[in-house]
Amino acid sequence: MKFRNVWITLILVGILTLALTACGAPKVEWTLEVSGGSTPLALSYAELTKMEQLDLGDVLMQKSLGEDEVDSWSGVPIAEIFKQAGVESYSSVTATAGDGYAIEITADEMEGAIVALKKNGDWITKAEADKGPIRLVCPETPANRWVFQLQKLQVNP
Repeated sequence: MKFRNVWITLILVGILTLALTACGAPKVEWTLEVSGGSTPLALSYAELTKMEQLDLGDVLMQKSLGEDEVDSWSGVPIAEIFKQAGVESYSSVTATAGDGYAIEITADEMEGAIVALKKNGDWITKAEADKGPIRLVCPETPANRWVFQLQKLQVNP
C-alpha cells in the first residue's frame, strides 16, 4: 500500500511538472507602454500572456531581405489593448523597439494587428530570442514595418 502511494505521488508530480513546463509562459521582465489614449497603459509580459489571445494562421511575412515566409502568430489583438488604453480613434501609431528603433504605422496598416507572443506555436522568447519577447505583427503590412522587441506604442490623433 505504501509503495503504491509513492508511485501515485511520483506520477502525479511528473504530470504536474510536465503540464506546467509545456504550457506555462516563460518568465520575462518586459513592459509594453501605450500612450496617446485617455488612459496611459503599461502591460507586463505576464499580463499580456493572460489576456485574450488571437491566432493568425498562414500570415505572409514579406521581407525586404531574404525569402518571404508564411508563419502563424498568436498574441493580443491591438484592438483589445487600445480599448484598455482608452483609444477611440487614431490616424497612426508610432511603434518603438527596445533598441530605440521607431516607425510610424497608419491606422489602415494596423488593421488586424496583434502584439505577438508566439510564432508557429512557440513562445517568441524561446523560438527567436533576439526578436522577442514580443513583436508587433501587422498582417496587412510588409514585415519590414513590423517591430520586434516592441516596447512602446504612441497613438497619434
